[in-house]
Amino acid sequence: MDVFIKKGGISMAGISKNKVDKKVMGGLDKVRVAAIQAPQIVFNKEKSVEIACQNIKEAGANGAQLVAFSETYIPAYPAYYTGGFSNQIEEWAMWNVSLQEHSIAIPGDETEIIGNACKEAGVFCVMGVNELDDTPGSRTLYNTQILFGDDGSILGRHRKLIPTYTERAYWGQGDGSDLQVHKTQIGRIGSLICWEHHTPLLRAAQMLMGEEFHIANWPGNWTFGKRNDNGGRKGRLAEPSVDPMNSDSQFAAREYAFQSGSFVISVSGLLREQDFEPEFKSFIDSPHMNFDWAVGGSSIINPFGEHIAGPVFNEDTIVYADCEANEIKAAKVVFDSLGHYSRPDVVKLLLQEEEKRNILFESGNGLTYKDLKNVSESTEVPVQKLEKIVEKFESLMTSKENGSREIKAR
Repeated sequence: MDVFIKKGGISMAGISKNKVDKKVMGGLDKVRVAAIQAPQIVFNKEKSVEIACQNIKEAGANGAQLVAFSETYIPAYPAYYTGGFSNQIEEWAMWNVSLQEHSIAIPGDETEIIGNACKEAGVFCVMGVNELDDTPGSRTLYNTQILFGDDGSILGRHRKLIPTYTERAYWGQGDGSDLQVHKTQIGRIGSLICWEHHTPLLRAAQMLMGEEFHIANWPGNWTFGKRNDNGGRKGRLAEPSVDPMNSDSQFAAREYAFQSGSFVISVSGLLREQDFEPEFKSFIDSPHMNFDWAVGGSSIINPFGEHIAGPVFNEDTIVYADCEANEIKAAKVVFDSLGHYSRPDVVKLLLQEEEKRNILFESGNGLTYKDLKNVSESTEVPVQKLEKIVEKFESLMTSKENGSREIKAR
């Protein structure tokens, strides 16, 4: 056995200095979760937030401790409208400018309202939003998941890494800095968006962080055209489907649950003609609008890859399930991707956690991003936390310096 000789005694290599907590789901026997399949509103972020808060409180009143919404629920999934060079510019501009006007910044007034609802209901919540970039001067949007704590705080956000196909007309690309699993009193919570569940290394990275609850959100339920007898396909690329067996979203969520050994709360988008605000009704008949596959399909899946609630289609509803801690324990006896089914001696994965930035400023005390990265690696403190500490320290020093100048001036 390898040992390291240290001052004050001998400690074995690889042993944590802190007590190891191996409780499943925070030591709870079961946790009630909810997939909130609420209709999207095109475009009205105030009404979207109001309806979201109503559903959060209803789910909490019914015993849910973790709830989730569909992909970019606020203020609707924009890629139902296929923007491109063939669009009429008046229609295109109306859609895209309205999307910006009804998207949200993090943090902002809307996140504060949703956070208060989570605190009142006593639930954790993963909310899908169109996020306005917080970079000063930028108007870029991101497809983002926000995790709210049961105290109303924002625990984290995740920006979709690669928008799919026509989605790239709407959203920028996320990075590895926000790929995280959050330890809470009900268990370890992680999330991915739509086809991130088909991205092998990304899904592996997320799984290897040890989720117990995973939120997967989608814009609907679809199939890729209709197969002919000769093996070809006809129809649109995304055809609506209410069959739980023929949409890739359904089998991706089930496989993710089995591979990760977690409970998956899979939430799919629902949108109907009555959900368009009056000034946007004209889009319903646009040749560029395809939203008939926003038929829901939300479900909850256990660590064996089995549906324990749903999928439910074409209903404005909340799907509930009680998640038993023993199911995680039993499933991992057979397949444990973090333990006996992992082979780090054969395959390893490198997660790039650095946040993408156009410009890096050297701080006043000479600290650079490279310095913070080195400290992060040696102390196991995330770079983002170190940056916040440095920013607060610099703010404090600036404040003291300004105060000193004022005294001297007097």
